[in-house]
Amino acid sequence: MAAALVGAGGTAVSIPHGRKFWKMSGSGNDFLFFDARVDPPGVLLIPAVIDKVCARATGVGADGVVFIQDDAVEAFRIRYFNRDGSLAELCGNASLCSARLATELGVADRAGFRFATDAGVISARFTADEPEIDLQPVKGLRPDAGLTLGAGERRIGFADTGVPHLVVLVDDVERIDLAVRGRQLRFDPSLAEGANVNFVSRETDSIWRMRTYERGVEGETLACGTGTVAAAVLLETWGLSGTRTSLRSRSGRILTATVRHEGSAIMPSLKGEARVVFTGELGEL
Repeated sequence: MAAALVGAGGTAVSIPHGRKFWKMSGSGNDFLFFDARVDPPGVLLIPAVIDKVCARATGVGADGVVFIQDDAVEAFRIRYFNRDGSLAELCGNASLCSARLATELGVADRAGFRFATDAGVISARFTADEPEIDLQPVKGLRPDAGLTLGAGERRIGFADTGVPHLVVLVDDVERIDLAVRGRQLRFDPSLAEGANVNFVSRETDSIWRMRTYERGVEGETLACGTGTVAAAVLLETWGLSGTRTSLRSRSGRILTATVRHEGSAIMPSLKGEARVVFTGELGEL
């Protein structure tokens, strides 16, 4: 059995009934994982199908879809698609979840492994029961993004941590109208590809709070891994944090980013939650 759906151009497609998936959460950032080593993605690559499956009320519900694939060199490869069906080069929390699922499937060794993404190769390992990943060097760092500050905003910087991010230092993240201000900055004309927008404010001497407006989702997500890394990089650059920064996500979970300097290169790592919430099969969508 399969559920009928009209795709782009009016073409009829069917969502495969019975296709196995894993629902995973990385600090509240949730994803649907499919093992594409066993069964190719097929129609699940169609944006309209991804949107249908990820719908909160009528589908399984997720921020995006991840396919685990074979790779000729590394332990495996992942491809990540936002909830709207757009391809993203990288997602930090999806990468943490990929590391966890790969070890569950016997694809990788918890002591250390590497996997491929559209943003480059990522190294991973487990510390206690949480995965930690090493991302590619940060690109395009601008401590001052050249954007006009809004009410309660102190600084706006830019960093590409696999995907482009704005980081906005504010007095209090709870007082930000994220739906309005986040969308305004996400589509700022100065950003050729747009950007995720992360608002940060200090919680304690050792923890920061962060809220994210995420492109491709076009709204607030409960966490953002690459945004956490971008925030850590900018906070260190601004002299407000050290090389290791903990940020509390909207879900209440804490993600920790570490920044290493190797010559002129900025090499970030990310550590955080990766849970298998449940496994299931696609049904009547």
